[in-house]
Amino acid sequence: MPEYLNISPGIWELADKAEKDLDLVFDHFESVSKVNTEKVMAAFQKNRVSDGCFAGTTGYGYDDKGREVLDQIYADVFGAEAGLVRIGFVNGTHAITAALFSALRPGDVLLSAAGAPYDTLQSAIGITGNYPGSLKYYGIGYRQCDLTPEGKPDYAAIETAAADSKVRAVTIQRSRGYSTREAFTVEEIGKIIEIVHRVNPGAAVIVDNCYGEFVDTLEPTYFGADLMAGSLIKNPGGGLAPTGGYVVGRGDLVEAAAMRLTTPGIGGECGSTLGNNRLLFQGFFMAPHIVCQALKTSAFCARMMELMGYTSSPGAFDLRSDIIQTVTLKSPEALKRFCRGIQMGAPVDSYVTPEPWDMPGYEDPVIMAAGAFVQGSSIELSADGPMREPYCAYLQGGLTYESGRLGVMLAAEYLSNM
Repeated sequence: MPEYLNISPGIWELADKAEKDLDLVFDHFESVSKVNTEKVMAAFQKNRVSDGCFAGTTGYGYDDKGREVLDQIYADVFGAEAGLVRIGFVNGTHAITAALFSALRPGDVLLSAAGAPYDTLQSAIGITGNYPGSLKYYGIGYRQCDLTPEGKPDYAAIETAAADSKVRAVTIQRSRGYSTREAFTVEEIGKIIEIVHRVNPGAAVIVDNCYGEFVDTLEPTYFGADLMAGSLIKNPGGGLAPTGGYVVGRGDLVEAAAMRLTTPGIGGECGSTLGNNRLLFQGFFMAPHIVCQALKTSAFCARMMELMGYTSSPGAFDLRSDIIQTVTLKSPEALKRFCRGIQMGAPVDSYVTPEPWDMPGYEDPVIMAAGAFVQGSSIELSADGPMREPYCAYLQGGLTYESGRLGVMLAAEYLSNM
């Protein structure tokens, strides 16, 4: 076989071993993908998707058939009353913020049940910075329940904190973000939801589901989450959505989120799709399979790094609740080398050398490898990490396992030459 990329025989041998070790893990990912594909197929058929759904609109976007059908498909697949799928959401943080504002009013308190939220959401809440338009700016308070020493939800603390009548919304971040804790399982999220609804029936539970869609056959909305939000350039966009986000859940709260996105009185009735409907439909149809590819890439990365003596989380054979793979590299140089190897394995901008920089919304300089067809897409192979101890790389995505595997091998090659 001719060699097209500069990968040493030792790394090829390591990759072969890693793959053989993961046979049963890959079988599990594929079984989940089959169930989720069936759910998506059923929703497409139930909602009578046709070529007319792909036309899109301009201007105000009135009577956009495709937009309305896609909203309902998301609601059906995620077991919710209503959905809001819009290219007007600039990222997942934007969609989550709209969801938070739908349930909170001045004087209310937001409770985070999973410790501090992801970096960019902290400025939206008002934990960091002092930005106009944050929850804090509008007089909405914030509290959090820290995790146990094992990185798990502190159910007793959540029960006590959520019982306060001032708490009108409880947020749960499914994925680990830039922390070292494990992603929460849907069962763990379900237990938090049960506690909150029991001690404070008037509080809405809002789940940040970024990186978690289609990793399991179940979703947080199946357990009673009032709202769930995420990004279309992560899992549900299937690598085809050019931008956007979604909110699904209770009909009244989804409507309120739509009015936060646009303006009161208009909500989800406007918003042109500019010819992007086909990509949004096709991406969601592809999403269960693409997520499977990303999971296989993450597990392969974990096993490769473990064989090289690095610590990975989750471990290669561990249960996964999101697509993110963490590798603890312990030094700035190793983190840079890992990200540069991933960049070399990209189909786009492979010649670029990533360097740490001060990204908006982050407390530390961040290095990011992202050679993607859609700028910033996290369902395409990427790796990034804050330049702080213990210097962890956060790898996610992979449109195809075959290409993701090569990217990981190039990262391993770079590390082996330190």
